[in-house]
Amino acid sequence: MRTITTTDFSRPLAERSVLTIGNFDGVHRGHREIFRRVSQYARTEGCTSVVVTFDPHPLQVLNPARAPLLITTSAQKRALIAENDLDLLVIIPFSPDFAALSADRFVREILVAGLGLRHLVIGHDYAFGRDREGNETVLAHLAAQLGFVLEALEPVGDGELIFSSSEVRRLVRAGEVAAAVPILGRYHRISGQVVHGREIGRSLGFPTANIVSANQLIPADGVYAVWVEAGGELHMGACSIGTNPTFEGAERTIEAFLFDFDGSLYGQEIVIHFAGWLRGLVRFPDAVALKTQIERDVAVSRALLAAALPTGRLV
Repeated sequence: MRTITTTDFSRPLAERSVLTIGNFDGVHRGHREIFRRVSQYARTEGCTSVVVTFDPHPLQVLNPARAPLLITTSAQKRALIAENDLDLLVIIPFSPDFAALSADRFVREILVAGLGLRHLVIGHDYAFGRDREGNETVLAHLAAQLGFVLEALEPVGDGELIFSSSEVRRLVRAGEVAAAVPILGRYHRISGQVVHGREIGRSLGFPTANIVSANQLIPADGVYAVWVEAGGELHMGACSIGTNPTFEGAERTIEAFLFDFDGSLYGQEIVIHFAGWLRGLVRFPDAVALKTQIERDVAVSRALLAAALPTGRLV
């Protein structure tokens, strides 16, 4: 998959395309169903399969107070989209000037003239352009006028479960990371660089990797069973998020303990995949009581993770 970041469509990037457009935050199973259809139609119709998205998220520019906590970073989103059978990812840098572009001009000048649109697939209730005027009704009119096929999908889900980015945000913020897995089709993940901390875990015999993460959507305070990617290997682990009340912590930290790992990770980038909630944060009477609880956490986490060993990608 090629990736192009641009606002310049004066030279066509594709001659004929099957295309989808959206924010695709989280790249969940609903998004991947859209990508599957785009790819399938493109093969059938002899076209280029194209995904168009924006960076930053439009609401971060237009109304930061209403902008959602993003499930993925820009880099994570690109990598997840690349896992699908697609030809081209077009990232449009979003700005106030670009926001002023009408839906009509966007479709004519960018999608049709710049990307050779022949077949457009959009998610349920998606709209774009100035004042979100590019809705299904307007697109249907433009499709008839400009000669492309429009397909607006019904909500994608599994039974009563609808695949929704907003639902993923709600679940992760509540600590219900396991409940987010059927929507995402994988574990929720965050990444970050390992930095020096207070080394409380090391003093208890459980050295942790403290990370500073660029991810916005951090699970609720608590202790989790996790898989950790570090140094090209995958490790079972447990992760604590919060202020460490037993030791009068004031700063919210993210600390991962990698099982059966002996080495230094300082300065390295690691990825934490959240498999399940273990418990909330508790203020223990002393370090001995905390160490006893951590031993229980490790045992429970090992059992939980061993029951669902990942094969290939982390699901």
